[in-house]
Amino acid sequence: MDIRSINRERWDKQVEGGNPWTIPCRPEVIAAAKRGEWSVLLTEQRPVPRGWFPNALVGLDILCLASGGGQQGPIFAALGANVTVFDLSPRQLDQDRMVARRDGLTLVTVEGDMRDLSVFANESFDLVFHPVSNVFCPEVLPVWREAFRVLRRGGILLAGFDNPCMFIFDYPKAEQGIFEVKYPLPFDPTRLTEEQRLREFGQDSPWEFSHSLEEQIGGQLSAGFILTGLYEDQQNTPLGKFIPGYIATRAIKP
Repeated sequence: MDIRSINRERWDKQVEGGNPWTIPCRPEVIAAAKRGEWSVLLTEQRPVPRGWFPNALVGLDILCLASGGGQQGPIFAALGANVTVFDLSPRQLDQDRMVARRDGLTLVTVEGDMRDLSVFANESFDLVFHPVSNVFCPEVLPVWREAFRVLRRGGILLAGFDNPCMFIFDYPKAEQGIFEVKYPLPFDPTRLTEEQRLREFGQDSPWEFSHSLEEQIGGQLSAGFILTGLYEDQQNTPLGKFIPGYIATRAIKP
């Protein structure tokens, strides 16, 4: 199955439907960032610690990897960084361009697959910002290898991803507070029947894949990164009251 095309179309529909992760930041958020007052999310609720970033972002080359939607990239641009937003959804990239026009910002948008960053030369960026998004990709190891390649020496990878144990449950029931173990890991929607996929994702929600911690954290290490920070975050769901649904990591390219 062409997962990229499926999720490209479905993320475009999420923009039309007003998914919270497609709603661009407000003008007052950009104005505050220009004054040095800002925060961004790698996961759902917990802001990224300021100490995970360089002291100043002015002039830094930042790749917002699979993070279209007009939420993080424009903030970095308002702080003086040279920002490239890379995403598979044209409609998500439209949100970044809209904020840039509205607030007089400069940023570059590129459509593509997070597993293939061949449009960028080796060592093109100082920081890669990769919020929870590789859940929509069947393979995560190519993402880490490409992020390592495009970062300069000493560059920083900030990444957010799902706790894989969240995928063992029947999702519609979990949303109702009924936690029924149903699926073995790794969770792969291509192995489901059409009826099961419709029940889990409906007509418009992007398909999601679970990835093991060995792939997520071990994959960064095998790509050559040095892990320097980690925190957990909660999902705003019934299940999120019992277990952290997200993990965020900071890693550097030595």
